[in-house]
Amino acid sequence: MYRYEAKRAHTCSDRHAHDHDHGAEGVLRAKITGMDCGSCALTIEDGLRQLPGVQRVTVDFTTETLEVEGEVAAGAVERRLRQLGYGLATPGAAVRAETTPAQSGARALRFFLTEPHQRLALFGGGACILAAIMAHLAPAPVADSMLRLALTATVALVGAPTFIKGARALLYSRRVNIDLLMTLAAIGALFIGAAGEGAAVVVLFTLGEGLERYSAARARDSLRSLLALQPQTATLLERHDGHTHTRRIEAATLAAGNLILVRPGERIAADGVVKAGRSTVDQAAVTGESTPVDKAAGDEVLSGTVNTEGALEIEVTREASDSTVARIARLVEQAQARRSPAERVVDRFARWYTPAVVVLAVLLVAVPVLAFSQPLLSAPGAAEGWLYRGLALLIVACPCALVISIPVTVVSSLTRLSSLGVLVKGGEQLDRLAAVRTVAFDKTGTLTRGRPSVTAIQASDCEHEPRADTACPSCDEVIALAAAVERSSEHPIAHAIVESARERGLQHRYPPASAVVAAMGRGVVGEIAGSRVAVGTSALMQEHGASAGAGAFSGFDPEEETVMMVARDSRILGAIGVRDALRPESRSALEELRRSNPHLRTAMLSGDSERAAQAVAARLGRVDEIRAGLLPADKLAAVAELQRSHGPVAMIGDGINDAPALARADVGIAMGGGTGQAMETADVVLMQDDLARLPSALRVARRNRVVVRENIAISLGLKLAFLALTIPGLATLWLAVVADVGATVLVTLNGMRMLRAR
Repeated sequence: MYRYEAKRAHTCSDRHAHDHDHGAEGVLRAKITGMDCGSCALTIEDGLRQLPGVQRVTVDFTTETLEVEGEVAAGAVERRLRQLGYGLATPGAAVRAETTPAQSGARALRFFLTEPHQRLALFGGGACILAAIMAHLAPAPVADSMLRLALTATVALVGAPTFIKGARALLYSRRVNIDLLMTLAAIGALFIGAAGEGAAVVVLFTLGEGLERYSAARARDSLRSLLALQPQTATLLERHDGHTHTRRIEAATLAAGNLILVRPGERIAADGVVKAGRSTVDQAAVTGESTPVDKAAGDEVLSGTVNTEGALEIEVTREASDSTVARIARLVEQAQARRSPAERVVDRFARWYTPAVVVLAVLLVAVPVLAFSQPLLSAPGAAEGWLYRGLALLIVACPCALVISIPVTVVSSLTRLSSLGVLVKGGEQLDRLAAVRTVAFDKTGTLTRGRPSVTAIQASDCEHEPRADTACPSCDEVIALAAAVERSSEHPIAHAIVESARERGLQHRYPPASAVVAAMGRGVVGEIAGSRVAVGTSALMQEHGASAGAGAFSGFDPEEETVMMVARDSRILGAIGVRDALRPESRSALEELRRSNPHLRTAMLSGDSERAAQAVAARLGRVDEIRAGLLPADKLAAVAELQRSHGPVAMIGDGINDAPALARADVGIAMGGGTGQAMETADVVLMQDDLARLPSALRVARRNRVVVRENIAISLGLKLAFLALTIPGLATLWLAVVADVGATVLVTLNGMRMLRAR
């Protein structure tokens, strides 16, 4: 039900978190049951703070998580939760993914019919309506008695859980909460003879709380779906005495080095490397990548992805608890539990706002009655009495809508971004992302691929411009010979040449070269079919008696490309240009950033030379600022200067050598397709390793900020409007209840629109 963990040291990912007392010995983490609204979290926090030894308490309604820091027994925490009317989740409870959006209406109806308290509220409301109809049709004395009995029973039965929670909050948390407000309003309505209004208060308040609980459950769908991606079992491959055996085991027991078999249609149970087989893998659920990816021997695969075609033998590289899906699930849960600045402000506001409402209601009743001899109770044909108005004020001022308005919006936005392959670490990071005014990019590995690739090929007898995609028999011969020599080399340029030959289908035209000798810094030489083949610089060509004529291969740019010549014996057959190519989406991503926000600035921070950085910028289009020749410390200083000059900065890098700059930026964004180090250090992770997701992330973050402000305005605006009607006696208890529940419905639906944000 709960677990204790030793208090961890703060990492760079915690740099924006609030400081806590470091004297605590451990942190208790648990899942809570029975919470109906955001106010329940505040009640539990205040109640647990009363326990001796507690130094910090954090409760999150949307994730139903509890953290208690301090020297306090777990049993004492559990007892206090029971006293407050809540419980702890059953250990090992299965996490089930929700159904499809098309079934959301049926799911909502099922929720209200299966929850005992919600079902009782629906039944009570129906009984009151039926009694009212009978009162209209039947003789007056009998009908009135039946109606009063039905209304009083509804207040007692439906309102009982609310009354009990309100009393417990006052007794154990020393807190006047929303439940206590509704208790006072309902009992007061019975006292003044407004049983109909009292029944409406408890029925609609209960249904409103059900809506809040349901919306929070919807917001948790992303985490449930992620956990559902993890297969429960796997097929283990074991080889003994030359025979291969298979057996099904629990996926949680897999360890690094195990060999598993994944058949077509099955989910991959753990992160690993393909050892045998060829197939395509659907990675959409984990990385957001829309099209299946080809996988063959040597390729990495992620847990939770789906093998679609052929059988794969996979060597496990990480145990299940450390798999990509497991890490993402932990980070998503942590993200949902991290409150945005607006949420923290609303929580602090709600702590004094609710008691202040009770004081204001008492004054609203007492001052006119005692000081000006105004009527306490309503008189026939006269305006409502001041007690009635005070009760209406208690209901109108209920902060349910305000408390739920921000969490449901933020969690819906985080859910939407995770479905797009963008992992944001929490509401605070999402808010900072919306405020970004400058986006700074690392060059190598972020705007470019981070590894050399063949960008141009030209044979000696070709007249076309050097291009890697030109269909030319002579150029095919050049790249095929070069690949045969470079196949045994581990140099990055050799890998680029071999990969280019593979893409052209030429990797098997020649067998691997023999007698291969590397010429340090100049190239490599080998023998193929009795001929000596050299691949390297012009200096290597001269050493082997081969030289190009003046002006040969002038189409290459030695400042941007590494030019490797290919010679057979003493004749130069052609040249190959190799450079770190742009990511295919880099240019379009920068253009989309400018279109989405014309005031957004872009900057490129590079450790390469000025000329190399300028060459990349020219291929990208417009980059507002270019800084080259930067060491890691220089990048950190550059980010600080951009912050002083232009405001909040988002820094995008690979999360390793750019770590100082990522930590200094207002928002650190990591590339890397979900690598462990990137996910742990950055505020935002582009899971698909795709810059094209960045404009979408910024748009959703800005839209989230707008919707949060809309919800605050709706919540406070409706409260103020009905408050203005309540004081002169123009608002009835019915209208007060409708206003309170209506505001909750409006902000909930408005916030959940972020689940479908473009």
